Amino acid sequence: MGDTFACYAVATPGLEALLAEELRQLGPRPGKMELGGVSFQASPEELYAANLHLRVATRVLVRVAEFHAAAFSGLERQARRVAWERFVPAGGTAHFRVSTGESRLYHQEAVAQRLEQALEARVPNARAVRRPGEADALERDPRQLPGAQRFVVRLFHDRCTISVDSSGALLHRRGYRLETAKAPLRETLAAAMLRASGWDGRTPLLDPMCGSGTIPIEAALLARRMPPGLNRRFAFERWPELESAVWRELVERARERALAVRGDTGSILASDRDPGAIEAARANAERADVAENIEFRRCSISAIEPPAETGWMVTNPPYGARMGDRLRLRNLYAQLGNVVRRRCPGWRVALLSADRMLEGQTGLELTERFRTSNGGIRVRLMVGNVGPS
Repeated sequence: MGDTFACYAVATPGLEALLAEELRQLGPRPGKMELGGVSFQASPEELYAANLHLRVATRVLVRVAEFHAAAFSGLERQARRVAWERFVPAGGTAHFRVSTGESRLYHQEAVAQRLEQALEARVPNARAVRRPGEADALERDPRQLPGAQRFVVRLFHDRCTISVDSSGALLHRRGYRLETAKAPLRETLAAAMLRASGWDGRTPLLDPMCGSGTIPIEAALLARRMPPGLNRRFAFERWPELESAVWRELVERARERALAVRGDTGSILASDRDPGAIEAARANAERADVAENIEFRRCSISAIEPPAETGWMVTNPPYGARMGDRLRLRNLYAQLGNVVRRRCPGWRVALLSADRMLEGQTGLELTERFRTSNGGIRVRLMVGNVGPS
């Protein structure tokens, strides 16, 4: 291709600043930051690298076209000029996700139909996913329709913007988490917690309520400099103009840069009182190729043993969304605070919280680092130093 893409990295609202910092460290200069994402310009190699390396982003979109469309005739004319063949191979499959607002063209299915016709006229033997069952499957998980390329279309104030999804399956699908415990934490949010907490990748880390192991696994990947997308596939790999040699070299450099099993990583301890959670976490760590970097223990909070005199505790305790849960969880949060002060003086602690009252039960001095949502629940990351008991 050799040109530059206008890209937009999508993130869960509240994580945009962390995503912008990731982009700066990766190379592309972040542009406009808005609710739910960050724009940036990227070469093909930088686009591939963004998908491979970004830990907080949920997907990376590429702007395909932008034009005025107040009538279907204008939409059809402009759609015929779009170079669909750059992103959909002959005989390929595509799906259009359309949203409209404050535009004369407001019927989403009618807009999608015109775009589908333009694509099919330009790409030999291509077809669009139209049947509701297929479209729903692609929205839930693109892996259910391998090869289907998603286009995201937005009509707002008669301005039509067409973007192509370069990621495919959402980027939190790293490929390792097949086993889940109760209320699993998304990989992207776990990575955001680690980055915002200030953990350096070398100091000992403890998660005493690890569940399916997402936080310790993401910590091990970060400590070993293993890209989160190293063991998955991306939509751009099917693009006809993929620069295959560039992509292969990028992956090879990433593998070479990753630290050996022990490498320069500190100790990472994951514990949980649920034996099923520990079993799931260990299996997930095996698939992520970081099991040797994590020590798993089945134990309650009161029985935790910190691996060093100083370190970080990063965890996602239960939220207690219902009133009965909140009352029951007061003792859990109070116990967590007592154990941390008694056994981890001088440590740093970072916990995801949905309830100020429960935070207060810990007795810890905590400062907010970001606000976002998890499973539809508003949460914030609270970070602080642990004083003596």
